[in-house]
Amino acid sequence: MRSIWNGAISFGLVSIPIKLVNATESHSISFRQVHTEDNGRIRYRKFCELEDREVTQSEIGKGYEDADGSIVPITDEDLSHLPIPTARTIEIVAFVPADRIDPLQMDAAYYLAASGAPAAKPYTLLREALKRSNKVAIAKYALRGRERLGMLRVVGDAIAMHGLLWPDEVRAPEGVAPDVDVTVRDKELDLADALMDTLGEVELEDLHDEYREALEEVIAAKAAGEAPPEAPEPAKGGKVLDLMAALEKSVRAAKESRGEGAEAAETEEAQVTPLPSKKSASGARKAAAKRPAAKKTATAKKPASAKKSATAKTAKKATATKSTAKKTPAKKATAKKTAASRKRSA
Repeated sequence: MRSIWNGAISFGLVSIPIKLVNATESHSISFRQVHTEDNGRIRYRKFCELEDREVTQSEIGKGYEDADGSIVPITDEDLSHLPIPTARTIEIVAFVPADRIDPLQMDAAYYLAASGAPAAKPYTLLREALKRSNKVAIAKYALRGRERLGMLRVVGDAIAMHGLLWPDEVRAPEGVAPDVDVTVRDKELDLADALMDTLGEVELEDLHDEYREALEEVIAAKAAGEAPPEAPEPAKGGKVLDLMAALEKSVRAAKESRGEGAEAAETEEAQVTPLPSKKSASGARKAAAKRPAAKKTATAKKPASAKKSATAKTAKKATATKSTAKKTPAKKATAKKTAASRKRSA
């Protein structure tokens, strides 16, 4: 990465040679101004108002306009000899807890790279001291013609510096908050907390610039002579009449978008017995109808077996009676023969 500033970090009596490197980059798509009739480029030319001619970049310098309209020229050499210690030095003035810094003061971000092998040891010392103290360093430095405020913190194995606005450059939020009395109920706060819990967790690496991607699609389509993709219909947002209903709907929508609807449904099924659907209800009725029928059949079969056994018993008795009936006449005949023989012998 190309450095934009060379200097040193002043850490007490320790001096650390460093290079300032941009920590961020812009991926936004830029446009040229063109003449709508023939797509000719629109260019801005720089003219000297005294000579009324176009001048080149090498002829352009800096100047300060005084109250009377006169111009005081300022050269780069004048700026390099400013009578301040931060002209080429990032001077650390204090170490404070990170929560002391108001995010409103945050400005551009830079990486501080150690310049050469001799800077490695003091650079590492400052980095480890910041890590162990859980603090950030407040520093002053000069860049692009002005003195600035900065905050040094550890990012991975590097030291990063955030440019800070001076406290008097941050405006007070006067007239911004609602000027009417509003009462917020506990139930509304509970729903707001639930919505925050649902939306609060996200992997920042998964977030991307959808506007830029859509713009690239439009440019690609136009370049290929095709019609640009149509924009989806925007969601119709109705007027919020019931805040509670809007919060509840938002919580449900957020859970569904994060795939938590199915999990919630499973939990509900585990806790509450679901009502049967029409299909399952008819199935249950059929099953219920079948169960009594089975019992009836069993009951019906039982008397049949009883009848069978009763019939068998009756048949047995009948056979026994028959046999008894057969035996009885035989006995009578025998008795008659015996009586007759006795009479003869008499």
